[in-house]
This record gives sequence, C-alpha cells and structure tokens, in this order.
Amino acid sequence: MDSVTQAALGAAVSGVIAGRRCSPKVLLAGALLGTLPDLDVVIDYGDPVANTVNHRGFSHSLFVLPPLGVAIAALWWRLSDKTWPLWQLMVLVVSVLVTHPLLDAMTAYGTQLFWPLDKPPVAVASIFIIDPLYTLPLLIGVLAALVWRTNAARLCVVGLIASTLYLLSSVYQLEQIKARVAQQTQGTELAGKPMFITPTPFNTVLWRIVVRGEQTYWEGLASRLDKTPEIDWMAFEQQGWPLAESESLTALRFFARDFLRYENRGGQQVVTDLRLGMANYRPFQFLLAEQSDQGEWRPVPPRQLEPGPVLPRTIPALWRRLLGDQSIDALLCNQKDCYPNEEQQAKVRSSS
Repeated sequence: MDSVTQAALGAAVSGVIAGRRCSPKVLLAGALLGTLPDLDVVIDYGDPVANTVNHRGFSHSLFVLPPLGVAIAALWWRLSDKTWPLWQLMVLVVSVLVTHPLLDAMTAYGTQLFWPLDKPPVAVASIFIIDPLYTLPLLIGVLAALVWRTNAARLCVVGLIASTLYLLSSVYQLEQIKARVAQQTQGTELAGKPMFITPTPFNTVLWRIVVRGEQTYWEGLASRLDKTPEIDWMAFEQQGWPLAESESLTALRFFARDFLRYENRGGQQVVTDLRLGMANYRPFQFLLAEQSDQGEWRPVPPRQLEPGPVLPRTIPALWRRLLGDQSIDALLCNQKDCYPNEEQQAKVRSSS
C-alpha cells in the first residue's frame, strides 16, 4: 500500500496497543515504524528488474521483522525512562512492523512474506494499492485521537475496526467475482487456465480478470453492479521469448507468476507484467532483448519503459463500467490493437 496508508495503519495499531499510554508521540512513532519496511526502495539491486522483484523482500519478511521489532523495542526501553513495560513495547513495535507486510500482501504486487524461502510473493489481490475507503477510517481515527486525547486509544480502535471490516469485505467481493468467472468460463476454452483477478483503481466494485493461455491471453471486467453475469472477453496474441531464458526473465516469471506478455516492438523484445495496470497504462514493462540487423536476438541490460499514457476516455469509461455498463472496448484496447484476435474472441463467445 501507499506510504500514507502504512503510516496511518502504524499509528492506529500503536495507539490501540498503547491504550491509556497513547499520546501524540506514540502515534508519531507508530507512523514512522509503519513506513520502515518500505525503506528498501533506497537499495539499488543493479537493474530495474532486480529492483522491482526484490522490493517487498527481506524488509517485509515475517522471519525478519519480529526479531527486528524486539531489538528496536529493547533499545527504545533501554534509552527511555522505563515507564513502559518491556513486553508492551515489544508487542507494539512488532505489531506495527508485521501489519505492514500483511497489508501489502493483500495487493496485486505481492509481498515476500517468507523470505528467504523460495516461495512466490503472496498476492491476495483483493485491494488496490491505493484505496481511500480503506485509508480514510484510519486517518480519521488517528487525527481524532490527536484532538481528543482522553479517548485516543478508543478512537484508534474504531478506525482500525472500520478499515479492517472494509478489507475483509474486499476478500468477500473477490470470492464472489471468482465464483462468477468460474461459472462464465465453464465449458469454454478458458476453463481451467491460470487466472488472476484484481480490483481496478481505488475501489472493490469493478474487477479486472486476466486468463493466461499458451498463445493467447484474455482480459475481462466484472462489476458487482452488473445487471447480467456474462463477461465479455478480449483476446490478445501472446508472442514467445526468442532466446534462452535470462536471469532477469526468470526473476520476472517468478515475481509475476508467469502472467507476462512478450512483444516484439520493432526489433525490441518487451516483457510486461499483466497483473498490474490496464488499458494503455502498464507500469511494469521491461526491454530485455534487441534484434540485430541480421535478425539475431541478443540480450540487453534490462530497461524499464514508460508505462504509457492514461487516455482521457479511460477514466469516464472506467466509471461507467463500474456502474454496470458492460462495454469494455474503451478500457482494454489501444489505438493499434483495438480488436485483437477476433477469431479467438468469437470462439470464446460461441463456446459459452
């Protein structure tokens, strides 16, 4: 999640655990601790791919943060006037640090909760990386605690409960969409294929679905406000990788769980993480190989490409789609590729 949300969560958690000891200093300390795991962004791992896949790595590990929290609490207690019980400081610091990656794991980006074990990043993908409806209760509770200090802990409790209920509701919405997608793909060529579902920006009403095939992948949108259960699918050509698999590509495949698109863009081989972004905006696309004048491919140092523009038509179309307008062309297509693989698209419709 974004830094504001993580700071608000850290402050709220610290206020709840502090109880009658809750104060502006405690809330500030909680906010700072809540953003501490994200300081890994200052580490340069050597190239854009490595920086992307290693973010939310060791600094978000459930094997690292608890002992780190105990050490920070012990140092804090040692340097303080020892008016706090050591156990309470330890619970506060560890809780603030651990809730950070647990919340991050609810997004599509994923979090390496079990680093250094060779486990894929955990990505529940039930909430967008920025969601005001999750953040606002936390912020309101913390700000109210700063004003009405006699009830500070209770106000933090209220904010934390409200935000947690919203987070739980996002998981419920995700499960409902999963059931709908399973029903709609039953008996079609999409049935049984790897699938990724995630909310569109700033809400848990409109959801984006990606289905991965060997030579084709499909995208669809489903809103909780749709009047009919049918999902319109757009089929996109999936090109292959022309070289032996590089270290960067292996890392991206692990990070994205193979939800990647391979494209030859005029002699440049671009690999895009399909889980993140939509329409023309793809924030994680990397140039990994180039073609010589003789037609031979060679790997190049990874370079992250511009994510692409957000077209003016996209935002109002997104809002209409959220409200139940089941036309998705304006959202999923770009000017060069507006009706890709019409034959495949017709095949899915005729099978359903």
